[in-house]
Amino acid sequence: MPDGKVSPDNYRGWLYKWTNYIRGYQRRWCVLNSGLLSYYRNEAEMAHTCRGTINLAGALIDTIDSLSFVISNGGTQTFHMQASSEVERGRWVTALELAKAKAIKMAEAEQQASGSWEELTGQSANAENLLSSMSTKLESLLACNELVTRHAHQLQRQLTGMDESALNASPEMKLSHEKAMLFKISSSAMLGACSDFVSLAQAQKLKWTHAMQQEQSKRVQLEETLETLAKQHAALEKAVKKRSGVFQGRGTDTTDGERSPPRARSRYIQSIEDTSEGSIDTDLDYMNLKRGDSPSSDEDEFFDAEEGMTSSSPAGSSSAGVGIGRATGVRGALVASAPAGGKDDWPVLPDRVGNRGRQHRNTILAKPAHRMNLWSVMKNCIGRDLSKIPMPVNFNEPLSFLQKITEVHMEYANLLDKAAAVDDSLEQMCYMAAYTITTCNTTVHRTGKPFNPLLGETYEYDRMDDLGYRVLCEQVSHHPPALAMDTQSREWHMYMDYSASSKFRGKYLQIVPHNHSHVVFRRTGQHYTYKMVPSTVHNIIVGKLWIDQSGEVDIVNHVTGDRCHLKYSAYSYFSSQTPRKVTGVVYDRNKTARYMISGTWDSKVEFWKVTSSDPVGGPGVASRMPTVKSGLPVTAWQVKPMPIGHETRYGFSEFACSMNEEDASVAPTDTRHRPDQRLMELGDFDKANSIKIALEEKQRERRRHREAQVAALEAQGKRTEAAEVARHKPRWFRAEQDQITAQLSHRYTGGYWEEKAAQKWTDYVNIFRLDNMAGAAAGATP
Repeated sequence: MPDGKVSPDNYRGWLYKWTNYIRGYQRRWCVLNSGLLSYYRNEAEMAHTCRGTINLAGALIDTIDSLSFVISNGGTQTFHMQASSEVERGRWVTALELAKAKAIKMAEAEQQASGSWEELTGQSANAENLLSSMSTKLESLLACNELVTRHAHQLQRQLTGMDESALNASPEMKLSHEKAMLFKISSSAMLGACSDFVSLAQAQKLKWTHAMQQEQSKRVQLEETLETLAKQHAALEKAVKKRSGVFQGRGTDTTDGERSPPRARSRYIQSIEDTSEGSIDTDLDYMNLKRGDSPSSDEDEFFDAEEGMTSSSPAGSSSAGVGIGRATGVRGALVASAPAGGKDDWPVLPDRVGNRGRQHRNTILAKPAHRMNLWSVMKNCIGRDLSKIPMPVNFNEPLSFLQKITEVHMEYANLLDKAAAVDDSLEQMCYMAAYTITTCNTTVHRTGKPFNPLLGETYEYDRMDDLGYRVLCEQVSHHPPALAMDTQSREWHMYMDYSASSKFRGKYLQIVPHNHSHVVFRRTGQHYTYKMVPSTVHNIIVGKLWIDQSGEVDIVNHVTGDRCHLKYSAYSYFSSQTPRKVTGVVYDRNKTARYMISGTWDSKVEFWKVTSSDPVGGPGVASRMPTVKSGLPVTAWQVKPMPIGHETRYGFSEFACSMNEEDASVAPTDTRHRPDQRLMELGDFDKANSIKIALEEKQRERRRHREAQVAALEAQGKRTEAAEVARHKPRWFRAEQDQITAQLSHRYTGGYWEEKAAQKWTDYVNIFRLDNMAGAAAGATP
């Protein structure tokens, strides 16, 4: 506290806390606030990490010596503290005692208030009696005040009128005179205090009367609100039941009169009823809003399905069997698990509107409380090939890795727009650095595993109308997993391959990306490359999963020779550094520091211009920070706030919620048509697990068929043809050696957006088609 003042409300400073016999006393930043004593490693940790807290209301505070004292709450918590001086220890002990006394009084007051609150707010007649009783007591106190005042004045006049010689005649009279003077002083003080109390009580009478009226009014409003919510809930339930009846009346539209199972419907209804408070309007939107991307109202479209493993005809054609079609996504195959009702009952929510009125959802259904027996998963792994063990969707989030990589790179793509508008290449590098840092942001709130894409699976994310870019991804290799991505914007072009290796270290799993990402700005021609930072997943075996980013990354401008070196500091419990910290330096082609970068990859990134520095050269150019003088910082990036209730929705941001939104115009191989992922999003984990196994087995069958073809061709001596068959050929990308990085890279060959505009998809494999989806779901068990 400043000036050495001790306050029972807030006191903070440095103390030494006993940790263990090896480390002894360690310096900790202690904060006393609202009857709680908390400690941190440093002041910066107050924003995110509290190391320990003890409640002083029931604690014992004992002084050991001139520097040490102990705080204990009866055995569960004991803090051994030590101050730097005896004076400082005295201040802390005094502050703790005051805070303890205040906490006890507050607890007693709350207990008394809670005991009489119902009577106070529920019975207005008793409240009036209480106010009347207080008024009577105040009047009695005023009468006593006047009586004491009158007697004091009489005694004072009597003493004043007595002869001074008479007072000095005997010691008894002198003593009586002194006591009378003390009584005069004490009574005057008491009269002043009584007068203040009377004034305060009269003022509080009006205040409590007003507060009482307000509380009664709030109670009436609360009752009305609860009644309205109950009516809305009843109307919602009635609407769901009504639409269920309408759906059952459409038996001719479904195959063999198939009906939606009662369990699937009840789970869907329950997921709506279990949504967080204050979202009743959003739930009603699930039932009433039309899809922004489907202008057609033809209800037969719900049941269309495209057939055939390969096709060169327009996508509107169909054949017998159960498949996943272009026109309807997974709907035709998931009738049995769909919400009861027609096309408008699917969970599509509104979001910001694009230039053409397209609506994008900004939320998804809450994750159901689905319990899973971990041992039942582990026992199925005994004696089996680990590469063929299906992992339950319980460990996943309802996004594929194609969607995840799109989200990671596109949520803050506006930073690339800012960089494109900058003329100075060095300042442009700062925004590029901030953009690469944002790719780590999604791991703060989410540890769920994305779905592994099937070979040939694609994903497009077209936001050219409102955000100014469109993305196309394709899974180009299955073993090892690898994807290619191409993003077109009016101001820039980004393309990349992504593959990574993982290393399991017992307690944690480290993921190291290999390939480079390329960003080219159209106006200036600046060409940047960078790699993603390695990630570490902690507590794989025991404890709560959490992900950290650590390592060093270089961003290179291949036109000007500028370079940015970023260092991601690994989090450590024993470190005093700010968690998730990132620092960096932007160097020009002469290896002179021109800009400094600092921030955290989960909240904010700033940069500032270097006005003077010591030039850095030699082989260790990127490993040490230069000595610099700099200007004012500029905020390059600030994280967007997470939506309310994101914890119950897989930790998704609004942007992530739009990733798997259904779109009838996308390719048949698009992730949005993947049935197991859609079922998981709708909350049917059991069927999602079954179909996931069936899809993976179907992919193994295609691989075995291809291997058999290769073996047959090699037996005939046709090695060239065998190599051609063995090598998977991506539909929209072509493998070639990158001239800048000398790595094998996949470049977009064109044609996708043209086929989408014509809605004529050619030369594709329907990887999501199962000959009997319902049978596969029933026969397979996770």
